[in-house]
Amino acid sequence: MHITLQRLNDAVHFEAKNDDGNTIHLDGSPDIGGERKGVRPMQALLMSLAGCSSMDVVSILKKMRQPLDDMRVEVIGERVDEIPAVFKKIHMQFFLKGDLDETKAKKAIGMSVEKYCSVARMLDKTAEISWGLEIEKTDQ
Repeated sequence: MHITLQRLNDAVHFEAKNDDGNTIHLDGSPDIGGERKGVRPMQALLMSLAGCSSMDVVSILKKMRQPLDDMRVEVIGERVDEIPAVFKKIHMQFFLKGDLDETKAKKAIGMSVEKYCSVARMLDKTAEISWGLEIEKTDQ
């Protein structure tokens, strides 16, 4: 895995690029010169957690033959009040849509967050990670 980070201005706006040429923009908070031109690094970390876990959940539900029509994840992170300001609590709320068996959906999320998601496995060294589930049934 190889990432290139390039500074884009005379402050703290950067573009990160992976081997496939995909990019994201990172920027710092305004109090250190950020101009809101990208996500902050700790926000990107929460986005990575949501993405990693969601990919697992989609894959697991597919293997369980569960019809997932759509999904959304909202993540709230709480950081410590010291430097480094690592996350101490993270809550992931999963919103799934489809004619899903709730027990299987909970199992899929639990397997991801507690076992398979590499990002969650790294973050749980400093943060308590919790999750919740809401299912919207598809109209028949």
